[in-house]
Amino acid sequence: MNSLARLNTSYTDPEKIKDRIYARIRPDLERIEAEIDRHLTSSVPLIGVVGRYIMGSGGKRLRPLLMILAARLCGYQGNQDTPLAVVFEYIHAASLLHDDVVDKAEFRRNNPAANTLWGNPAVVLVGDFLYAKSFLMTIGYNSIKILQVLSETTTRMAEGEVLQHIHADDLEIDEDEYLEVINRKTAVLISAACQVGGILGGASEAQEESLRLYGHHLGIAFQLTDDALDFTGKLEELGKPIGNDVQEGKATLPLIHTMHHCSSGEKEQLRRIFSAEKILPKDFERLQQIVLGSGGIDRTIGLAMDHVQRAKDVLDAFAASPTREVMLDIADYVILRRI
Repeated sequence: MNSLARLNTSYTDPEKIKDRIYARIRPDLERIEAEIDRHLTSSVPLIGVVGRYIMGSGGKRLRPLLMILAARLCGYQGNQDTPLAVVFEYIHAASLLHDDVVDKAEFRRNNPAANTLWGNPAVVLVGDFLYAKSFLMTIGYNSIKILQVLSETTTRMAEGEVLQHIHADDLEIDEDEYLEVINRKTAVLISAACQVGGILGGASEAQEESLRLYGHHLGIAFQLTDDALDFTGKLEELGKPIGNDVQEGKATLPLIHTMHHCSSGEKEQLRRIFSAEKILPKDFERLQQIVLGSGGIDRTIGLAMDHVQRAKDVLDAFAASPTREVMLDIADYVILRRI
């Protein structure tokens, strides 16, 4: 059975999973939203304007939510989890602002990208503010361990950006190299959010490592699902035009797999389309056909499903609880959200 068939037979009611998640996390999301807005105040008005624009453009708040859930899973019952959780949304938003400048992006989550409205210098500087604000907010927790995790995380994210830049327009990148890029760019921040939640909740070293691994596997699955959707989704689902990654010169896993499994003639077609200054709709349709026919989507979804299962497996380190059930549901929904 291929991965698409496995997906269709394994999850019969994704909307039910989604409704169950939101029923349980709605109060947490409301606290997160209020805290995000509260800390965007600055004596420089443009910072608040750009910050609220990127924060209000449809993010799922996955990272702060996971930090809160991880802390709760480890027994945390205080009221200081939300400000620390917001740190992860600020770091994520800062990385998006910088990404859009590097990628010359025109859209972000169905809205004009911030750099198209305020220009590159303003957007880069607001991103810098969000990074700095994140560390300022973290200092109040008097935890060298939390600061170390965040410092290592942002360093690895920066390395991931450089790696992605090195591999820009590189259709010959291999699967392991690509997985290292998405580990550093996407998975590492989700992993850190879960780990820091464990630290705040007083987790044992073994529990902290389990939470780190949960976030790691969840982050890989999240990005791989996005990779598949860039070939199969819709504008209203992705928040950016379909085929946007290819247009920006990013070879993601579906295309990388295809390059190793299609015919020599198809390889030449892929190279021609990928290297074009602007990819025409008919050319992208041909590229889609080759990717689908060579199993690129099936490989990507299959690997994402494997990482989802690994994320769920490490939660066996924790006793059954409503919080653990939500985290299991989130792992499932990562791969279902728009497939």
